[in-house]
Amino acid sequence: MPEGIELPEAHEEHGDNPLLIPVSVTISILAVLVAGVTLLGHRAHTEELLLQSQATDQWSYYQAKNIRLHEMQGFADVLGTLAPADKEKAAVAAEKYKKEAERYAGDKEDISEKAKDLEKERDFVSRRADRFDGGEGLIEVGLVICSMTLLTRRRLYWFAGMLIGAGGVAFALTAFVVH
Repeated sequence: MPEGIELPEAHEEHGDNPLLIPVSVTISILAVLVAGVTLLGHRAHTEELLLQSQATDQWSYYQAKNIRLHEMQGFADVLGTLAPADKEKAAVAAEKYKKEAERYAGDKEDISEKAKDLEKERDFVSRRADRFDGGEGLIEVGLVICSMTLLTRRRLYWFAGMLIGAGGVAFALTAFVVH
């Protein structure tokens, strides 16, 4: 029973191609770079989603406070318009509801500011993620163009691929300086 299929040695088929080793090394380096930039992009998108979730939670909390505020204002209004049997108790209760309404109004402003801050941070992280994505795409294009060198044996593809790949790395690095 045969142990396996024999394949021709790579050096026999491409033995006269002096670009094989340097282009292969370049492709390997670009592959590692694209993996790293992809990882950074995925992490940035995950952070973006977490910040969006936190901002949404803050806006829900804001809405809950707003509902409570309107409830307290309604109770105070009702107590002020009814003819209660004990006017003193009604006045105390109305004052209590008015104070609660003021507290909820103050809480709403703080919650709103926190939600807006989270949205600003989310937008910043989104811009970073976009830079990583763009860099990833350029590095991938550079990798493919470099691989065309092995098929065509033309150095122009190798240099173009390296140039595009370097542009992708530079573009991805701008994610660290984006504002």
